[in-house]
Amino acid sequence: MSGHSKWHTIKHKKGALDAKRGKLFTKIIKEITVAARMGGGDPEANPRLRTVLLKAKSANMPKDNIERAIKKGTGDMDGVDYVELQYEAYAAGGVGLLIDALTENKNRTAADVRSILNKNGGQLAATGAVSYQFNRKGTIVYSAEGIDFDALFEAALEAGADDVAEEGGMVEVITDPSAFGDVLEALQAAGFTEEASEVAMVPDNTVELDAEKTGKVLKLIEKLEDCDDVQSVASNLDVPEDFEMTE
Repeated sequence: MSGHSKWHTIKHKKGALDAKRGKLFTKIIKEITVAARMGGGDPEANPRLRTVLLKAKSANMPKDNIERAIKKGTGDMDGVDYVELQYEAYAAGGVGLLIDALTENKNRTAADVRSILNKNGGQLAATGAVSYQFNRKGTIVYSAEGIDFDALFEAALEAGADDVAEEGGMVEVITDPSAFGDVLEALQAAGFTEEASEVAMVPDNTVELDAEKTGKVLKLIEKLEDCDDVQSVASNLDVPEDFEMTE
């Protein structure tokens, strides 16, 4: 079993990103450019690019934007040379954060991330202090309402998923990152429409906090994700099923 449902955190992140679609497109374009630069412009021969293109499709990104990003990555068009960075940090209550960034200016990004953490109750951690608690996994989430769990379970495992679990009105499919694209496409072909999907760092164990501290951590994550250079933030915060954000 997966041991931890990420749905409530995904739901929170999905709402925040949907409200900032233009910024989401910018982040995905960076990912496409880097993936194409590192592994070429053919998604069939470049698993990382294929995974990012699935994210772009899910976000309804225009085809022209995708093609330009690939050409910039392969050198067929002028583009920015992005560097990948990962920061490890702690938030309120000892919650661990992994902050992934793509940037053309490492000094600016480091200063921005440090400032956001300092202003919102977080602090940078030493390399390795947080990352050992996480593993990279593919996560595909469905609403349990109106879905045939047995059919989804069978289709997911047949496509190569590691696990399928139902929790809090949602069904979560867990995959190895290398199988994520195949599993997602197989389930789409079988008629299942996902609520959210991503390849991300998933914690081995989670931290439970009271409502006030949970809200502070989620607001810190929002601030970090709002930073232009930050691509994603993973945490080991356990967000209760009935938790509601307040202003």
